[in-house]
Amino acid sequence: MKKQILIVGLFLLLTTFSVSAQKTTWISTTETAPWQTFDISSNAGTNATQIEIFPDKVFQQIDGFGSCFNELGWTSLNELKPEDRKKIFQELFEPGYGAGFTICRMPIGANDFSRDWYSYDETEGDFGLKNFSIKNDQETLIPFIKSAQKYNPKLQLWASPWSPPSWMKYNKHYALAKVPSVFGTAENGIRDNQLGKEGEDMFIQEDAYFKAYAIYFRKFIEAYKKEKITIGMVMPQNEFNSAQWYPSCTWTPGGLSKFLKFLGPEMAKTKTDIFFGTFERPNEQMFKEAYSKEVSSYIKGVGFQWGGKDAVRKIHQEYPQLKIYQSEHECGDGQNSWEYCEYGWDLMKHYFENGANAYLYWNTVLNEGGVSRWGWKQNSLITVNKSNKTYKYNPEYYMMKHLSHFVKPGAHLIESSSVNTKLHRDDVLFKNEVNLDSNADNLLAFKNPDNSIVVVIYNADATDKAITLRSGKTVLNPIIKSKSFNTFLIK
Repeated sequence: MKKQILIVGLFLLLTTFSVSAQKTTWISTTETAPWQTFDISSNAGTNATQIEIFPDKVFQQIDGFGSCFNELGWTSLNELKPEDRKKIFQELFEPGYGAGFTICRMPIGANDFSRDWYSYDETEGDFGLKNFSIKNDQETLIPFIKSAQKYNPKLQLWASPWSPPSWMKYNKHYALAKVPSVFGTAENGIRDNQLGKEGEDMFIQEDAYFKAYAIYFRKFIEAYKKEKITIGMVMPQNEFNSAQWYPSCTWTPGGLSKFLKFLGPEMAKTKTDIFFGTFERPNEQMFKEAYSKEVSSYIKGVGFQWGGKDAVRKIHQEYPQLKIYQSEHECGDGQNSWEYCEYGWDLMKHYFENGANAYLYWNTVLNEGGVSRWGWKQNSLITVNKSNKTYKYNPEYYMMKHLSHFVKPGAHLIESSSVNTKLHRDDVLFKNEVNLDSNADNLLAFKNPDNSIVVVIYNADATDKAITLRSGKTVLNPIIKSKSFNTFLIK
């Protein structure tokens, strides 16, 4: 009798595993073998790492994933044949095909990866903005965005300026610092008496300037609307604490709050949301200083990048009604290495585990070397070789795709046995810095609107790892390769 019970139990176990395996998609990426499909047919054995997913324990909703439309991204793409550009746009934006990006960022005027400095109105004293024009964008950003919209007409867009028109700033220059010598021959022409610094308002603190700048935002929204491009949200300033050698403008929290009183009503006219940001310092007090009663009704969320990641958790806990966007994936050194991809994965975990609703990469496409107009070498999802007119997807592209292809808008982060996931709600376990050495339960898990479960695991070990993954009645026993990203879609 015992023998019969044992046989029946074993049969049921194997049947459950078989059914679960048939309903599960497994995609794996290593440095040399990206986006490989595997069957879940291996048996991990008794020494497997145990991972459990709890689909009913949900955290924040996920709005989506994406990158940024920069001018140098468009000029790099134009080095390629038209048919290759089409393949790239399909891969990036067509729903259910490749990365399936749903949210993207763009600059208001020039940013550090523009062809050169420009704004939409450089006429000194033009408070009526009679000379406002987006003519420059019609050469680059508008065709870039429209090419993406062909594959995803519902693509959401948000925008932020790097610098106001130079005549609206005290120093009358687009930059605030000299180009560091490490960046070679790049130059910006700034004089010693034009330099700015963190902690001061470089935007002229007068109502006439605030009013004109708020209207500048509205005219930008309206001009793009005429191009059949809807900008759904704006942030008032990129990195408002950073005095840079490329387009930039420092603000105090009080200065930003004053401007938001003017910006709020103008954006309400176009039904455009406002997020505070982009926030790049670990001091959440700066947000509290700006988030006054007069402007709080206008603010729907906060955008964080770089050093701002260490303020995400506290602001999310204190202001749970506000959305959290990771607004700019840290941009690397142009090498597009696997090691930086590993660092990027830890960043991604940190943001989601602490409340992020969306995650955006920075440069979508760059030529080899990734050099900006102002000399900074940075990473990109895709690299173009100008000489032979070819392109390649970089490691961080596959890292993004391992989530964005499977995690749909409206999904929720869910709890797992990962200690890292528990950071999201447990003060005692919170670690203030991103931990690059942790390899225990190195994962994120999500539940889609259709109730499918997405589990993304990175094996940071130098050897293959056996795991047992449980989600409800589903039990999977794969062996994941060393240094590999793995996505399991459990339907």
